[in-house]
Amino acid sequence: MPLPRVHPALAPLALVAIALLSGCGERAPATSGDRVPPASNAAPDADASALLFEGARVFDGTKDLGVVSVLVRDGRIEAIGDTLDAPDDVRRIDYDGHWLIPGLVSDHSHLGNTDGTEHGDRFYTRDNVVRDLRRFQAFGVTTVTSLGINGEAFYDIRAEVNGDPALGAYLLGAGPGVGVPGGAPPAANMGLTADLIARPTDADGARAAVREQAERGIDIVKLWVDDLGGNAPQMQPEVYRAAIEEAHARDLKVAAHIHDLAPATDLVVSGVDVIAHGVRDAPVDDALIDAMRRNGTWYIPTVQIDEANYLYAENPGLLDEEPALRAALPEALRTQFADPAWQERQRSGDNIPAAKAAVEMNLRNLRTLHEAGVRIGFGTDSGALPHRVIGFAEHRELELMTQAGFSAQQALTVATRDAAELLGLDDRGVIAAGRRADFVVLDADPLTDIRNTRRIQAVWQAGQEVGGPVTAFEID
Repeated sequence: MPLPRVHPALAPLALVAIALLSGCGERAPATSGDRVPPASNAAPDADASALLFEGARVFDGTKDLGVVSVLVRDGRIEAIGDTLDAPDDVRRIDYDGHWLIPGLVSDHSHLGNTDGTEHGDRFYTRDNVVRDLRRFQAFGVTTVTSLGINGEAFYDIRAEVNGDPALGAYLLGAGPGVGVPGGAPPAANMGLTADLIARPTDADGARAAVREQAERGIDIVKLWVDDLGGNAPQMQPEVYRAAIEEAHARDLKVAAHIHDLAPATDLVVSGVDVIAHGVRDAPVDDALIDAMRRNGTWYIPTVQIDEANYLYAENPGLLDEEPALRAALPEALRTQFADPAWQERQRSGDNIPAAKAAVEMNLRNLRTLHEAGVRIGFGTDSGALPHRVIGFAEHRELELMTQAGFSAQQALTVATRDAAELLGLDDRGVIAAGRRADFVVLDADPLTDIRNTRRIQAVWQAGQEVGGPVTAFEID
């Protein structure tokens, strides 16, 4: 389904009854009206059509509701309140002492491009994409936008996983995306042996590329507008303007990969809908701010994209201090991060000073744009390279947002309600009647410490329990 530029409701998702995830253990179904403690992982009761979540304190995506009950039926939230009349067929689930937040929504990630410490499009298979979607889901990211570099199998995989929450997070994507010959994304560096990226040389070619991908059924158009630090050709204005015009004629939003201020400003003036990375070469100026506010353009900072180049090498203790990080890492990557020789090579890399400067500028610009009222989306570029760690990167990005001046509540609102709005999804992102029952159960208060979003007890997607404690998660 194309991603519209407005925000209509999605067609209701046809829910599929599922078995428990492998490794969770077999359990007898609860009888109607039984209370089920959160750690029991009780199987869904085939005779119960309603679920009543009790005892948890709820952050609904915008505000703290306090301790309230949430009634779910057929995968959607039916009611929320201090006291609810429980139907006869209800299954009660007791989350006393826990927090409920909406499932996180990623506006910018990638799938099927890594395996252990390696990367490349040779890994884009159905099984690897599902593996990555399960990783996102286990870390509370219940909707994922794979923003480009998707293989031919993307469309079939999307249809399969969106019909079965057991397979992983709900999937949207940009297909392969549109770049330029010899430019971003760099085929050699990204391991793109097939290189399905459309690389038009003129406006007509750009229109044709967008038409072809739109007809395949992409959800959003991805453009790369980046000269890679002066080392590659950059998409010319007449090319990206034609692509934007063609996409809008087909009711598709356009997200542009950028690094520098100059193309970002012209892209916004040209009508792009989403700036898909933070500006990292210079402070944002009034021209960009005014254009973004006037056009309602979204901004996804992806601060973690540059920080990931040095964070793990400079802080090897994170492997012991952050159980969620250990759970997120494949064994090969965990071994690499713990290797002192790798840590030294990483720390002394020629690219590290530039990466640190990019993070500092990105945080500065994010603070400025947030204070100016620009609409902020949520994403990290996780999954594009192995060290952009799926699952953990999203929780680290929330912490980085607080370093840019966001309160914990504001950061969570961006990652839930606002991220869903960017995608035109008005059926998720908040815990409210009529919305999908996508939410994360936490062991501690995320509004007093944003790092508590990593303390995941359970994940529910479309009214189905699809994840247990995150520290027990194992990558298949």
